[in-house]
Amino acid sequence: MEMTSTVVVPQDRALIDGKFVGSDSGATFPVTDPATGRVLAEVPQMGEAETRRAIEAAQAAQPAWAERTARDRSKILDRWAALLTEKSEELAVLLSAENGKPLSDSRAEVAYAIGFVDFFAAEARRVYGETIPAHRTDTRILVLKQPVGVVGAITPWNFPAAMVTRKSAPAIAAGCAVVLKPAEQTPLCALAIAELAVEAGVPAGVLNIVTGDDAAAPTIGGELCANPVVRQLTFTGSTEVGRILAAQCAPTVKRMTLELGGNAAFVVFEDADLDAAVEGAITAKFRHGGQSCVGANRFFVHDAVYEDFAHRFAERAAALRVAPYTDPDSNLGPLIDTQGFEKVRAHVADALAHGARLLAGGHALEGTFHEATVLADVTIDMLISHEETFGPVAGLFRFGTEAEVIDAVNNTEYGLASYFYTRDNSRAWRVGEAIEAGMIGVNTGFISVESVPFGGVKQSGMGREGSHHGIEEFLEMKYLALGGI
Repeated sequence: MEMTSTVVVPQDRALIDGKFVGSDSGATFPVTDPATGRVLAEVPQMGEAETRRAIEAAQAAQPAWAERTARDRSKILDRWAALLTEKSEELAVLLSAENGKPLSDSRAEVAYAIGFVDFFAAEARRVYGETIPAHRTDTRILVLKQPVGVVGAITPWNFPAAMVTRKSAPAIAAGCAVVLKPAEQTPLCALAIAELAVEAGVPAGVLNIVTGDDAAAPTIGGELCANPVVRQLTFTGSTEVGRILAAQCAPTVKRMTLELGGNAAFVVFEDADLDAAVEGAITAKFRHGGQSCVGANRFFVHDAVYEDFAHRFAERAAALRVAPYTDPDSNLGPLIDTQGFEKVRAHVADALAHGARLLAGGHALEGTFHEATVLADVTIDMLISHEETFGPVAGLFRFGTEAEVIDAVNNTEYGLASYFYTRDNSRAWRVGEAIEAGMIGVNTGFISVESVPFGGVKQSGMGREGSHHGIEEFLEMKYLALGGI
């Protein structure tokens, strides 16, 4: 039975200096449900002037917020987490409506988003300095940690609630003011979360949300990068855009936290528990329809278990229900837009044209829905082997030796996440240390929790979000030498 409740849009205005406002021009752009094309809301089409005003508001709010005690900031974040928890079901429905993911996935994401606010409410009280033995008897050496200053944040569409809190909660906990631009496709979750932040007592100017579509994004992002008041930029998105932002931040030598593209590998060794590996593969590949930066893209399966794993995996994938979030049994929602949908179709067509075997799915459905697809006998000359599909398609490669598969896994410019299954503890250490990725799931397909350092190596980015390391991204170290003692 499908849901029939109306999606509640709590807020459709941007947030600048504690006020919910439209654009200077009055222009708006639509936010649509990717499952139906229905317009959910019209939000402000902003640009350079509004972004600069938001930065000025953050600059004005920064000193007083930084001077607040850690306890004060922690209490406000606690209230924010409590309000998010109270509204969690409404947020989940809103998330599914603007993003398309099944409601079960949205509920899990909202819980994940709340986890960051709750976690960093506690971390606000744990920003510790240090003392260092001095080089002279009349000197004492202290190290302080202070807020970096105004933070610019740009968040993606695929996790429109969790990425907002993963960036803003630690920055605010550290004593920084934030100017955040959500993705064009999914600004409503960011605005709803911000409305609850204001209700929780986050002061005017400490959290600002600037909205704009893809045409406005270069202008908004350009101002965040070029404005010297912004001392740090944190971005989650493609490596291509990350490179552009890094170049734009160079003249002002901004600190940056970048969580960029991935091409995650999933390895099944000959000694793996195949039942567990199949379930892990379903999670790592098809959660949110494969539209995740840590989603498994390349599957390497040992020759000895290749056909057995392929059969079991394809059988499970074929059973996944493709339907709108209003269907309570939905496992896969739509692709976010036609561009993502066409990329999935192109990868499937290219693989089949180059000799891949279709084991499950393979068909495009109505709108931007696509079946969960499993392809066997994938080779390195296929698009799926070196491009991130970002959709519900799994390509299976064969391998024979441990050394061979490590080379294959590392043969990419990306290094965000990888997964492997083995019952050999020695192999778990060897392979875990050899794979060039910032995060590795060993005998698990789920690695995203607020208490771990999330981030990659190589061209998958720099810096870490989440965990006690996450707040360090928003802190500067200052050394004091106290002489004449």
